[in-house]
Amino acid sequence: MNAPRIEQPADLDVVRTSYDRVADNYVELNLGDITTYPWLRTAIDGFAAAVHGLGPVLDVGCGPGAVTAYLAERGLDVSGVDLSARIIDHARRLHPDQRFAVASATDLNLADSSLGGILGWWSLFNLPRHILPPVLESFARALVPGGHLIIGTHLGDGDIQRTEAYGAVPVAWTTYLWQPDELWALLAAAGLDPVAELRLPQSVAGVPSLVLVAQRP
Repeated sequence: MNAPRIEQPADLDVVRTSYDRVADNYVELNLGDITTYPWLRTAIDGFAAAVHGLGPVLDVGCGPGAVTAYLAERGLDVSGVDLSARIIDHARRLHPDQRFAVASATDLNLADSSLGGILGWWSLFNLPRHILPPVLESFARALVPGGHLIIGTHLGDGDIQRTEAYGAVPVAWTTYLWQPDELWALLAAAGLDPVAELRLPQSVAGVPSLVLVAQRP
């Protein structure tokens, strides 16, 4: 059975172009290196241990592939996808032994019960609020029983309209801020059970950080 189609964000192409534009600076700033953030690294290590042996893992919005490679070093069968072709060029250059592809979180067509783990690691905050729920539902269907989803995102209320990023490069995207209760409700509606929550008061983006881990029963 084919997975239900997910509505594409109206600003998808604009967001893609913006990330293509900032890709070089993002890589130069090395912002995806979680080894410099001990609490975030601990969350990823816990995720890696929880999904080990459950099946393939997909890093959705993998950026230049630092977390993908980190998980591969810990013995996971992991691949990455990202909206930006320029970002994926960097990921393939930096981590030639890993598998990467260009794709949107809204157009993955994931097979049911095909993945042991999924990451949405600071990669879902650009999705409009009405589009995130069906994306999470698609993730839940794709997990095997016992599989885990980990989400890292920006904590707060409201939206931030970004016009520049990563060294004052011009961009055009919306950063949607989320409260834990809001995201837990969406995860529960998708059929996932809560596992862990981490809140950090600061991040490199100047906004508090939120990490949630959920499991398919």
